[in-house]
Amino acid sequence: MTDIRTLEGDFVATDARFAIVASRFNSFIVESLIAGAIDTLRRHGVKDANIDLVRVPGAFEMPLAAQQLAAGKRYDGIIALGAVIRGSTPHFDYVAGECTKGLAMVSLQHSIPVGFGVLTTDTIEQAVERAGAKAGNKGADATLSVLEMVSLLRRLEG
Repeated sequence: MTDIRTLEGDFVATDARFAIVASRFNSFIVESLIAGAIDTLRRHGVKDANIDLVRVPGAFEMPLAAQQLAAGKRYDGIIALGAVIRGSTPHFDYVAGECTKGLAMVSLQHSIPVGFGVLTTDTIEQAVERAGAKAGNKGADATLSVLEMVSLLRRLEG
């Protein structure tokens, strides 16, 4: 077993460039996710000059913006932040599903890490808990995943 080589990422990508794609819909939640993402990047040595924030109307529009960002090959990682809160119609299912599929497709088609920090909750209270209250900050969590994947992909390439 000791001959097995393990490749994994760390959280060091100080020279990498990141785009944060953030939904304006449910901004009272998303702003906390953005703060968590930026704080996490800064704590891991990423300079503000290497962080761009792109605002989109809602979660449904995120995949298109992420696709354009990925196609430009300017960024090493993309962090998608939003909040889709269930209502009394099936609208939630369509928006959440298409956002999820679209962002996954961008990641695979362009070989770029896309952190999924889009909350999909049943209630506003659940969203608040995941945006910095007792369930942590899912914007920070998505950012850590992107940092690790950027590092891992660099190791896999090299």
